[in-house]
Amino acid sequence: MDNYFNNTAIVRLIIRWRYHLAVIVLIAAVLGAIFSGPFFLTPLYRSEAVVYPANINSYSDESETEQMLQLLQGQDIVDSMIRIFNLGEHYEIDPDYKYYRTALFLEYGANVKISKTPYEAISITVRDKNPEQAALMASEILRLYDSKVAYMHKSKGKEVIDMYMKQLKLKKDVIDSLQNRLYTLGTDYGLIDYSSQSQEIMRGYLRTVYGTNMSNINTKGVNELKTNIEQHGGELLVLIEMLQHESRTFVEARVEYEQALRFYNAEMTYSNIITHPFPSDKKAFPVRWVIVALSALGAFLLSMLVIFMLENKHIIVGIQQES
Repeated sequence: MDNYFNNTAIVRLIIRWRYHLAVIVLIAAVLGAIFSGPFFLTPLYRSEAVVYPANINSYSDESETEQMLQLLQGQDIVDSMIRIFNLGEHYEIDPDYKYYRTALFLEYGANVKISKTPYEAISITVRDKNPEQAALMASEILRLYDSKVAYMHKSKGKEVIDMYMKQLKLKKDVIDSLQNRLYTLGTDYGLIDYSSQSQEIMRGYLRTVYGTNMSNINTKGVNELKTNIEQHGGELLVLIEMLQHESRTFVEARVEYEQALRFYNAEMTYSNIITHPFPSDKKAFPVRWVIVALSALGAFLLSMLVIFMLENKHIIVGIQQES
């Protein structure tokens, strides 16, 4: 029995049964060619898009490519694809079938592959019996991805815009309040500019005491303004300083608000397409020569096993009797 495990014994066995093996292998190849034909296996055409992420920021330790892959594999995109292309009917799945959704998702997963390439790009591969639909589905996945990312960005951008609007309103209210108080100090107490008015008061006050032309000096006005500055001058200085600070921060917040608003209103895409999907003119499945070759090889190996058992039937029977 051990002799059949060396090469010479195997070759002799093949030569002895060569006609039988040739007929079996030929029949298997013919059957493989027949059953791999379009009557038994629906030809599928392949369309691929290769893209890089763009205009996105990673949320955690993941890369932008990994984030894009995660978004593309989201259930919302799968559901949208099934609805847009009516894939339940297209894949000929009975809607009354108990496990309709499971079968539909399995069929979709078998025909749509989204993976990362070795060069950190994303490959979107779609197989379908219609080459035009395969290309359309690959393009639609990218469109749905752009819409999804845009929605995510706009929803967060709206929150930022609302935050800036509230901040600007609060600062505008503070500025209006400061301006109103400054207006009151100006109209009721004549306080407009602390520095220049202090100088004028000092000049008028000194001329009142030491001057020679006292008839040209409004002593009452000088004393009244001096009293007002003594009582409200500190408040005037604080109000002016606060108004300058609030005005400066208001302008800065306004710039940031306009920038956020610009991004919110922008129409952006979130992928750089390296390879555009297109309808293929050559089927990707089934590869008939592979099926024929595997059928012939399988028939040959199975035949060799049967021949080996026939050639060593007496040995096998003896082993069975001993056991």
